[in-house]
Amino acid sequence: MRQRDAKAFTVVELLVVISIIALLISILLPAVTAARDQARLTISRANLRNLATAHASYAAEWNDRQFTLSYDRLSALGSTPSQAMAGYYAMAGQHHPPLVLGWAVDPKYGDYGLWRFFVNEDGFECLAQPIVFEHHGSGPDRTGFGYFRIPNVKQFNQYVGGRYYDRVFFAPKDRIIYDYARPGFEDPAEYTPAGPDPEYLMDRIVYPSYCLSPAALFSPDVMRRKVDKDSDVGGWMDPWGEGDDRVPGALRAPSMSHAKFPNLKTHMLEHHWLQNRRLYCNPSWVGSTYDGCEPFYFNHGYESEPVAMFYDGHVESVGVREAIAADARVCVQTGTDPGTSQALGLWLRDTPLGGMKGPGGPTGGYFMDYSYDTMAFTSFHILTADGIRGRDIIPN
Repeated sequence: MRQRDAKAFTVVELLVVISIIALLISILLPAVTAARDQARLTISRANLRNLATAHASYAAEWNDRQFTLSYDRLSALGSTPSQAMAGYYAMAGQHHPPLVLGWAVDPKYGDYGLWRFFVNEDGFECLAQPIVFEHHGSGPDRTGFGYFRIPNVKQFNQYVGGRYYDRVFFAPKDRIIYDYARPGFEDPAEYTPAGPDPEYLMDRIVYPSYCLSPAALFSPDVMRRKVDKDSDVGGWMDPWGEGDDRVPGALRAPSMSHAKFPNLKTHMLEHHWLQNRRLYCNPSWVGSTYDGCEPFYFNHGYESEPVAMFYDGHVESVGVREAIAADARVCVQTGTDPGTSQALGLWLRDTPLGGMKGPGGPTGGYFMDYSYDTMAFTSFHILTADGIRGRDIIPN
């Protein structure tokens, strides 16, 4: 009796099996990606909870004061940052305290030293104020920058981990920033010099994923809301103003307890558009920071939902559309148009950073002219009316 040949798979059967496997992968891959993104989001929330604890520790040690890098009366020492730095030196006999990055080895010379930003140097005075509203001096124009973008310096990181490149300051979904900072995560030094130009410190540094609210770091009188749109009472006040326009102690960071609505005022949030993003790199940005890629910011997409930590310490996601709707409701209550500089909403339109809607979409505000879409029209967290005493969202 003849033995039967062993049965083999036909080409059609193999194609069916491959098709089924491909179908299963196509079904499971989005779920795996979503789970991975959710895990990264959970880490970011945990980071901000840890930072809330660090802020509470800082306040407990400094008599309820917020973290600050400015001498309280700095703006009273001159009508420009450069003049104020000269005035500080004349008063104290030494330069304004620098931003301290930490102890590290110089990769070029092998020396071990303390890395710092000396804010008395032309162009770096921006780092002695929460945010630069308008450019002063002959140095590089750093309008829109300030120490609100660099809370992981030694003056603060000692309350959370003692290192500049601690993972707690970097959101895993902030992929380019995270990858740039990754070498520093395992470095035992307090700071890790990196970047293309060893002679230029600004090229060595990676800014963290989270930023403070600069409005809340000024005296509330700097960001005060107008009584009404036609009134001369209230409105933005220049921290470097003179005479009757000078705000005493403009750069004196208010105490934590000054927060009038601590559950509605954001303290820190994800600076970049990380949730529901359509693109990561902003093609409109000139002079990009990270190898030609400057990420879109948190207020650049209508669907952006940055994770935020509030002054009462709780953490939640705040949708840009939610912030826009809340601001619009307040504008309706005050009888003003949210698209004008006279709007009396939740954030100020009359700062030198601007805030009006132009015919082609949003202009001014906190880099709103670089937005991904024209519906993203908000500078909440950055230009909050009344500063620490204001609100960034309101209950529905």
